[in-house]
Amino acid sequence: MVKKTSMGRQKIEIKRIVREDYRQVTFSKRRNGLFKKASELCILCGAEVAIVVFSPAGKAFSFGHSCVESVIDRFLTLEPVQPDDGTPALVDARHSAHVRELNRQYTQVLNQLEAQKKRGEALQKSKKVNQGQVWWEAPIDDLNLHELEQLRVSMEELKKNVSKRVNELSVEASSQATATFLAVNSVRMVNPFIAKTIGSSSIAHPSYAFGAFGFQRGLF
Repeated sequence: MVKKTSMGRQKIEIKRIVREDYRQVTFSKRRNGLFKKASELCILCGAEVAIVVFSPAGKAFSFGHSCVESVIDRFLTLEPVQPDDGTPALVDARHSAHVRELNRQYTQVLNQLEAQKKRGEALQKSKKVNQGQVWWEAPIDDLNLHELEQLRVSMEELKKNVSKRVNELSVEASSQATATFLAVNSVRMVNPFIAKTIGSSSIAHPSYAFGAFGFQRGLF
């Protein structure tokens, strides 16, 4: 059996990206990566860093520890401030610790944002794949336990609603059939003799009324 050879990791050629949308996406990813590395450098080494980046559209983005302005001012003046006693040093230490914590939180938020972006891309792909399908026909092989529980509850709720609607329609149809039956048969049960004598004087006497239904003496 011939062993398949692998070319290994390929070195990406560094050159300007032609497509504008690809260039903007690459800028956003590389900028976040640059800020993340700078934040890690500040946390690990206690370094003071200032980074200013302009996007291809001319929008400025900055990152600094302890802040961009102070680092740039120190760079321009080249006159680092020396504390006179221990109090400013203590304040600076507390301030640095606070900034390091903020940098750590910033890095954590960046990681969460990246994870959410990947999750959103996966959902969009799943939506495109399942587009045109009703939700109960969607494949369930990739669903986790929580999603399967939600699907089961939705199916049970759908079954209950369908049964309730079927019962309502059955009762409504039965009521309409009964009303139609009574209306039709009530017309057929009218005595022809009564119909002919309505409005005459004979209907006012009780004996005529009973006689119309065959209750006069001598008929039975």
